[in-house]
Amino acid sequence: MAQPKLFEPIRIGDTTLANRIVIAPMCQYSAQDGEMNDWHLIHLGHLALSGAALLTIEATAVKPEGRITYGDVGLYNDATEAAMKRVLDGIRRWSDMPISVQLAHAGRKASCEVPWKGGAQLPPDHANGWQTEAPSAVAFLDSDNDPVALDADGLARIRDCFAEAARRADRLGLDAVQIHAAHGYLLHEFLSPISNRRDDEYGGSLENRMRFPLEIFDAVRAAFPSQKPVTVRVSGTDWVDGGWDGEQTVAFARALEARGCSAIHVSSGGTSPAQKIPVGPNYQVPLARQVKQAVSMPVVAVGLITEAEQAEAIVSTGDADMIAVARAVLYDPRWPWHVAATLGGQVKAPPQYLRSQPRQYSRLFLTD
Repeated sequence: MAQPKLFEPIRIGDTTLANRIVIAPMCQYSAQDGEMNDWHLIHLGHLALSGAALLTIEATAVKPEGRITYGDVGLYNDATEAAMKRVLDGIRRWSDMPISVQLAHAGRKASCEVPWKGGAQLPPDHANGWQTEAPSAVAFLDSDNDPVALDADGLARIRDCFAEAARRADRLGLDAVQIHAAHGYLLHEFLSPISNRRDDEYGGSLENRMRFPLEIFDAVRAAFPSQKPVTVRVSGTDWVDGGWDGEQTVAFARALEARGCSAIHVSSGGTSPAQKIPVGPNYQVPLARQVKQAVSMPVVAVGLITEAEQAEAIVSTGDADMIAVARAVLYDPRWPWHVAATLGGQVKAPPQYLRSQPRQYSRLFLTD
């Protein structure tokens, strides 16, 4: 049986990944003052044994005010760096899976309650809340507190925070950095005319709206070793008329590629509560395909990818170079094993688990 495309190696910058399955960043809302703890060791540790090619740490705030909730992970001081180091040291003792971190700032969608307590935004005077910041003083929901529009000094501070977080990521030995420019958070807020109402050089035209996200990319790329990949996650559309869309995403992707972006991960939505998303299997794949047709860097597709044949079809037809899984791998932490078994592929498994290989899949596990 021919090797499935999904389980062929792929090169991202100077890094070769074993297959085409990425574990997407998934917020756990379980940190204390931005610091990882044993939950993150358990959560990330078992996903690092999944057979995927790359594990991405959840949206990691570059400053405290950039957290979505008070339970978000951060990488903005020595304490958060030390806490992440402890988790990474525990994982690396048992897994050599490459690990990336998604650097993020939540913008106007920050200062929220954790999802299982409702997820509503908390006002600045709440014990677990703070003043949010954004491109413009326009709230996400009418019930939210208005964010402060960032001035030149505020923009410079955030650029410096992204660069410093990238330097911390390198000190931690992380294999890659992803910049979060999707889902209605700060960088997406600059990109979308729905949330960006500025009349200076950072607002108005597409070139102006892309300016700050591109400056962030340049700062991170300069701060992170050139041999390590820097990737970007984008929303391919706002799913709102007059908002961010596929053509603008293509222009942004081309600008990123020209600056040395190693790969782009195409998601969607998040900027407006008026979004109308046609949720269903592969619903975001056309957005990835549109970008794939316009750039030469690898493109990652995501969104309700749950079945083996579905994932294989996405990469084998050229809609995308890789696929990312999130909720599916939370539900089934051995999803890549089961997909490999179905397709006739092979995955790496820890030696402690080799005897679990089913008899009917006698060549499932790779051995050294």
